[in-house]
Amino acid sequence: MNDWWAKGLIFENCSCQLVCPGHIHFEQLCTHERCHGYWALQFDDGEVDSSRLAGLNVVIAYDAPQRMIDGGWTQIMFVNEEASKDQRSALESVFRGDLGGPWAILGQFVSERLPTRYVPIEMVSDAPTKTVTIPGVLDATVEMIRGKDRSEPVTFENIFNQIHSSSQVIGFGDSHYDDGVIRFDTKRTHGLWSQFDWNVSTD
Repeated sequence: MNDWWAKGLIFENCSCQLVCPGHIHFEQLCTHERCHGYWALQFDDGEVDSSRLAGLNVVIAYDAPQRMIDGGWTQIMFVNEEASKDQRSALESVFRGDLGGPWAILGQFVSERLPTRYVPIEMVSDAPTKTVTIPGVLDATVEMIRGKDRSEPVTFENIFNQIHSSSQVIGFGDSHYDDGVIRFDTKRTHGLWSQFDWNVSTD
């Protein structure tokens, strides 16, 4: 394995109530018998096996048990269709966990990986909201919660999470998702975002 790094925006929404217990720790019981949701990632920069990742978008959707640490997840990845062959290969290696890092840890809970799809992915990020659209599959928005100071978001600080930064903006998410296998609709459920920064050394 070679060293690799990546940074950018990550936001999510799942079927749990305001704060997903599984987000705090996979040993916690999620709100419902199954947890359905997605992670959306917008790469500002990164390099994996000499492939630069700037400008790429990825969405990972999942179906997981109520106690996520029990494993048995079904997962699918979407990559924007503009990605080159080398970029596609690099992203597959990262998100399958083949190169170590945070997704190697999450990958141990996945029992079924649906084939990756290369599709148009539109992501829009402004101060209060993040949106992601995959035509015919996903239409989703995460909007930050307003705090006592209405101009500032409500945040988690110093929270441990494998894929997010330690400072995260809490929000409500609305999603409609259907890939033919995984399906869910959410309304004002768990949502948040952060700026991820992964640096993986093989030394």
